[in-house]
Amino acid sequence: QVQLVESGGGLVQAGGSLRLSCTASGRTFTFINVMGWFRQAPGKDREFVAAISWRGPSTRYADSVKGRFTISRDNAKNTVFLQMNSLKPEDTAVYYCAADLHGIIRSHVNEYDYWGQGTQVTVSS
Repeated sequence: QVQLVESGGGLVQAGGSLRLSCTASGRTFTFINVMGWFRQAPGKDREFVAAISWRGPSTRYADSVKGRFTISRDNAKNTVFLQMNSLKPEDTAVYYCAADLHGIIRSHVNEYDYWGQGTQVTVSS
């Protein structure tokens, strides 16, 4: 099992920034190859935001966040970050951290094996 705990959400004005963190633990964490961030707004499906390879330089972003969000990791701390700049009201959602056992970066919800509880991000206009 892998446990994922997110933090860093909150309320911010449009144009502001937030940094989300996700710390992983558990016996099977050593088998994780990809860490990702997804988000779910009220009444909408959960959608892919960004992902990063745990053992290499690869990253992937949704078109809606390219150039504004940056995903990074600290392997020593088993932590992945999502730096969110130039936030917009449409970025308002619950943000979830996810872990994938497979070796390639994928963007579909059902392809990830473990999930955190989520952290609320609210961007006011």
